[in-house]
Parts: sequence; C-alpha cells; structure tokens
Amino acid sequence: MPYRTIDVGGQQWRVQSSGRVTQLDRDEFGLVFARGSGPSMEVRVTRYSPQAARSRHTSLAELSDEKLRELFAFSQASDTSPDAGYRP
Repeated sequence: MPYRTIDVGGQQWRVQSSGRVTQLDRDEFGLVFARGSGPSMEVRVTRYSPQAARSRHTSLAELSDEKLRELFAFSQASDTSPDAGYRP
C-alpha cells in the first residue's frame, strides 16, 4: 500500500490509508500514521472526508503536508481504533 512521509515536530511519520471500509465507503477514509518499527512502533489513526478524488490512494496523494499535519493533530492512539486493530 502506498504511503507518504511527513515531519511532525521534528519526527518522521509514515502515512497510509487504513484500508478499512465502513458504510460510508467513499465518503470517509481512515489514515494510519506510524513512527518507528517493531514492538516500539507508535501508531495513530484518524478519519477524513476526501474533497475531490473518491479513491483512497488518489485522495491521499492530493492531501498537502499541511493538511496531513492537521489531521495528525486530530488523530487518536491505535488502541482506541478498529482501523489499527486496537493495537496497544
């Protein structure tokens, strides 16, 4: 799955579509922000409504880095989200 990398507060985060489909199919998508690897990997999740493209990958590509940082600010920890499998 394609991903992007953004800088948030001097830390690099990988951003990709969660791939989880809800009843809002193309009206709302999940994004997963991940930093690090292995058991110490930090994961955060958020949802957004695409403004133009209704494809997950195209919509992610259309988001500016500034919009991704804004979405990151509203993200939640992975242990509270089904998009991340409630991963602690």
